[in-house]
Amino acid sequence: MSNTSSEQRKRVLSGMRPTGKLHLGNYMGALYNWVRLQHEYECYFFVADWHALTTDYADPSRIKDSIKDVVLDFLAAGLDPEKATLFVQSRVPQHTELHLALSMITPLGWLERVPTYKDQQEQLKEKDLATYGFLGYPLLQSADILLYQPHFVPVGADQVAHVELTREVARRFNQFYTSKTNPDVPILPEPKVLLTPSPKLPGLDGRKMSKSYGNTIGLSDPEPEIRKKLKGMVTDPARIRRTDVGNPEVCPVFDLHKVFSSAETQAKAREGCTTASIGCIECKGWLADGVVAEVAPIQERRAYYEANPALVEGIISAGNAKAAARAAITMREVKTAMGLEE
Repeated sequence: MSNTSSEQRKRVLSGMRPTGKLHLGNYMGALYNWVRLQHEYECYFFVADWHALTTDYADPSRIKDSIKDVVLDFLAAGLDPEKATLFVQSRVPQHTELHLALSMITPLGWLERVPTYKDQQEQLKEKDLATYGFLGYPLLQSADILLYQPHFVPVGADQVAHVELTREVARRFNQFYTSKTNPDVPILPEPKVLLTPSPKLPGLDGRKMSKSYGNTIGLSDPEPEIRKKLKGMVTDPARIRRTDVGNPEVCPVFDLHKVFSSAETQAKAREGCTTASIGCIECKGWLADGVVAEVAPIQERRAYYEANPALVEGIISAGNAKAAARAAITMREVKTAMGLEE
């Protein structure tokens, strides 16, 4: 597929909020799949910095550095600017332009019923999220997607609802407006979900790996820190003493073994745990070997790009320009259909 021209390939779009250096959960939940997709599809991947302001508007001091970190991690993970368009959302002004256009037609109730709207307000009670921007962030997501008229949006099963809102918004827009030049083709095609495998990746405390829980293993963590973190990771709660047998199926450490360890190591860990012939520290050491081996080439690429900031800036500038050129095509159609351009 690598020699297939971008004109013949289906288009894919996805983005990630800049929250600083990425962790293993970000990598396995999205980046790992993005790297694979870039060889099969025409891919647009972006840093969603406007979205960072929906919750961090009161203190944006870290956003600039976080954008840089996410871009570096994109490249370190293996995204190739020759195969995928990498860009920063706020540097492509058509994102906010389409968001405004779509806000004219989107019923308020559609946004109020988005499950994460009330959930995040509950989880982030320390922040005032009673803002127009926070209510409208799912619509900005829809604008992000529809702006590039993609065929697919790669998501995990827990994010399908967000894409469905995007499809509803596109459908409503197309009911009101038609293309002046090609009325039989919808201006904003409804994108399809591209379900991507996302393995169970618990954090150090057994909950989902998340920065908000402080339970992550960073892609940039040095080897000694990775080993130290994993050494303190929670295990099967029933295995209190070294002589107690364990159950790998309820152990968060074994969930990580399934992702980062070879079949041989997994079998060895399972046997040792269920017979109490090994302790949890030894099991965690084997896991650490697998994690370190996984992140080593990522860290090597990151170091290269960190040492070449002009190269990174050039990649993003080129990506911003390419994304803006593609976005302009959509906005021209949208504004003409809405009576804003001839």
